Amino acid sequence: MYTKFGKRLFDLALTIPALLLLAPIMAIVAMLVRFKLGAPVLFRQQRPGLHGKPFTLYKFRTMTDARDAEGNLLPNVERLTSFGRFLRSTSLDELPEVFNILKGEMSWVGPRPLLMDYLPLYTAEQMRRHEILPGITGWAQVNGRNAISWEEKFTLDIWYIDHVTIWLDLKILAMTLERVIKRDKITPENQPIMPRFTGSLSLDTIGCPPDSD
Repeated sequence: MYTKFGKRLFDLALTIPALLLLAPIMAIVAMLVRFKLGAPVLFRQQRPGLHGKPFTLYKFRTMTDARDAEGNLLPNVERLTSFGRFLRSTSLDELPEVFNILKGEMSWVGPRPLLMDYLPLYTAEQMRRHEILPGITGWAQVNGRNAISWEEKFTLDIWYIDHVTIWLDLKILAMTLERVIKRDKITPENQPIMPRFTGSLSLDTIGCPPDSD
């Protein structure tokens, strides 16, 4: 049986050698981010983890701090540079999340940690995605990633939770490597950034205000 303890051992067994292999790549990416996008090099944001408990997610930044005449940040799509798109399409921006795994806040495989703002918008079934640690990659990421709808992604997340095994995790990691190399099914057609989740049309979400950027 693939217990919580067993999954943690699996994560650590991969994380320690991964850090040794990825350290030179992360150093190079960090220097490029500093040169092209400025400081800080890392993007930090509160995300919901196990049981929705917040933790600080680490990623390489992919956007500038460009602002309008009033000092407000420009929309995300306008601040995302071609270099930032490259980091996202190759998943290089996700590499610092290895430290989240080392801290026990994330797993290699699991539902992606989304925004804290989304928590009130989930249905009871969708909220189940927080029953396990969030992951760098997951069943939804290798079956469409951002090219499928939010509802489809959440359905895939729940399926993973109900069927998780070490063999499924290994399969997802292998499929992730293939997707990253091919850069396949990364974003919705004609959209550089996944639209925000505004809730599903159900009794659980009717009356909840939509998120705004």
